Amino acid sequence: MVEQARKLSSDNPNITVKQGGAEDLSFLAANAVDCVVAGQAAHWFDYSKVWPALARVVKRGGTLTFWGYKDLIIVGRPETTPIFDKFIYGETEPVPGVESMMRFWEQPGRNILRDSYPEVVPPQTEWEHVVHIAWDPDRVTGDISDAPEEATWLRRRLKLGELEGYLRTYSAFSGWRSAHPDMKSRADGGDGDIVDLMFDEVVAAVPEWKAAGDRRAEIEVDAIWGTVLLMAKRR
Repeated sequence: MVEQARKLSSDNPNITVKQGGAEDLSFLAANAVDCVVAGQAAHWFDYSKVWPALARVVKRGGTLTFWGYKDLIIVGRPETTPIFDKFIYGETEPVPGVESMMRFWEQPGRNILRDSYPEVVPPQTEWEHVVHIAWDPDRVTGDISDAPEEATWLRRRLKLGELEGYLRTYSAFSGWRSAHPDMKSRADGGDGDIVDLMFDEVVAAVPEWKAAGDRRAEIEVDAIWGTVLLMAKRR
């Protein structure tokens, strides 16, 4: 990722890419930063170190934005949501003999994100005009009619095959796969991994999807993610 960023910005001498942790910003001068942005990362920070570090480098009037996205639903298909939930977060086996992804989520970060940053509170002595916008779709009804426009910034039309591929990017899936090397995906010549089994049930829950047979991967759906956005201004 760092090398890709350097390559993409190589023609702009004003951009410098550095790799490091949010807790140690010693490579930056005091009052040198106008804006701090953390995307899908703020749930991992050690705030006993991050807040003092940011207070030192962000100049007065500078801004901070932390954003993250959480669990998705397929809009208009509430019958699929409990299937996703039991395979991804289930405390019991979603199907006999198959472990869910639950224990492979890194904690407490995942829960902090899913709970919309409850403990991420900019110190009032250093930050003002704090705005915290959090939204989750109704996972029972699938209703998104009351969603505020500023919270529904992650919505996408995609194919079921693309959604299946996206779920395989989950860190929890990577951990699950390492723990169950004998359960290979059908694409790799196996009998099916947890994502294959999940989508078998998802497709079976919607008659027209089931009727599509081998064409199911081409079915288009509307997916929307829960989101959280935290903004503040340096005093």
